[in-house]
Amino acid sequence: MGFTLQQVAEHSTASSCWVIIKDSVYDVTDFLSEHPGGAQIILKYAGKDATLAYEPIHPPDALERNLPSSKHLGSLNTDVALHMEELRTNRKKTKDELRVEQALRERPPLNRILSLSDMEDVARHILSFKTVSYYSSASDDNISYEENAIAFRRFFFNARVMRPVLHCDPSTTILGYKSSIPVFVSGAGLAKLGHPLGEVNITRAAHKASIIQMVSSNASLSYAEIAAAASPSQPLFFQLYKSRDDTTAEKRVHEVEKLGYKAIWLTVDAIVAGKREIDIKSPWELETIENGKPTYHSDLDSLEHVDETGTAGALVSKDDQNMTWEKTIPWLRSLTKLPIVIKGIQCVEDAVLAADAGVDGILLSNHGGRQLDYSMPPLEILYRLRQRRPDVFDKLEVYIDGGIRRGTDVVKALCLGAKAVGLGRSFLYAQSAYGEIGVLKILKILEKEIVTAMKLVGAASVKDLTPDLVERVDWQTLVRSRL
Repeated sequence: MGFTLQQVAEHSTASSCWVIIKDSVYDVTDFLSEHPGGAQIILKYAGKDATLAYEPIHPPDALERNLPSSKHLGSLNTDVALHMEELRTNRKKTKDELRVEQALRERPPLNRILSLSDMEDVARHILSFKTVSYYSSASDDNISYEENAIAFRRFFFNARVMRPVLHCDPSTTILGYKSSIPVFVSGAGLAKLGHPLGEVNITRAAHKASIIQMVSSNASLSYAEIAAAASPSQPLFFQLYKSRDDTTAEKRVHEVEKLGYKAIWLTVDAIVAGKREIDIKSPWELETIENGKPTYHSDLDSLEHVDETGTAGALVSKDDQNMTWEKTIPWLRSLTKLPIVIKGIQCVEDAVLAADAGVDGILLSNHGGRQLDYSMPPLEILYRLRQRRPDVFDKLEVYIDGGIRRGTDVVKALCLGAKAVGLGRSFLYAQSAYGEIGVLKILKILEKEIVTAMKLVGAASVKDLTPDLVERVDWQTLVRSRL
């Protein structure tokens, strides 16, 4: 017969907690203490429908992964399920949802998007308040986030002329896989927050543009769904956030290997969540927007009720904080023959240790400025690595992400020895604003900018991009407002 709403509502406490998700009923009582975001997030929906809150930030197989089959209690009564669907469809929309709908209708034509900054501007207008807060947030005072981009202003070209560049080829290989331009999609989670198709928009566009996508452990679609959306010949890389539970981590590695992913990028710079204050504050500010008035101090305020996790904090709460070069790399090597890249190298010394450990590549990254504030900009690490230990480039492939805004940025990184560069937020913004075609648009922009820069510095191929073509200066350019 199925459950009634009254039956579900009777289980609305921490000692007996049921939730409804897409017309199915689940007993999550035992899972409360294990939930990465804490029990309070689930208890808000105890005895109620949690579908709208659950779906944008969880892959469809999350319940199957985390709950034993005995906790899958069954479906709602058919009449009740129809009623619930009607309620979801006809519910009163929030002020933020109405704003987003209007902004979507007023998007500029795609041909008026001339840069990645233009695309970000559109996305920031059409994204929900919660989503833009999560995507844009960085740690503490945003110093690392800002300096990642500023670092590129300290490097200028020593452009060469009178070189044949009519036929300019920006293609390269990444771990042996061809890429039309030296750019890849760096791991970034929760794409469904910005668009219903989520990561699939990026997967399909990456295939059409012949670039490679790195899929995050925290993707909002299942790894299988993303793999299924890929072309049979399309390489996908997997960004591994290693669980502190080795068994859980092993299952994840074996799963993605079986699904056909071509490399494991082990993330080492996010063992705890950075303090991303924009993300943390967003529920409070959204509450003010919707209610029309702020919440003020009360004598009943308690330190115990402070929640500083934000959307991001829950994603890494169970990650391994005891990884070592001596233990973790051999452990991962014992599980898979896939290439291994270390994602999150932030100093020359660790780049050397990675080379000594025999990994296949390193990604110089401070997680887009979202983790440790005042961590060194990746481009500066790349420059120091080239100056101090150029031998590392002969032992493995070196990549960077963070702060890339233009094709000239890509070319500077390649001149200093990077094999390719990764972008994360840019692809989230593009797919949020225009879906798959938005991703293709920014890739066309990047390709044109890269080729233009290569020709103007005198490089007919990426092999011609050498350290002598760039110089680090001790002054910075004045960047005027784009308005």
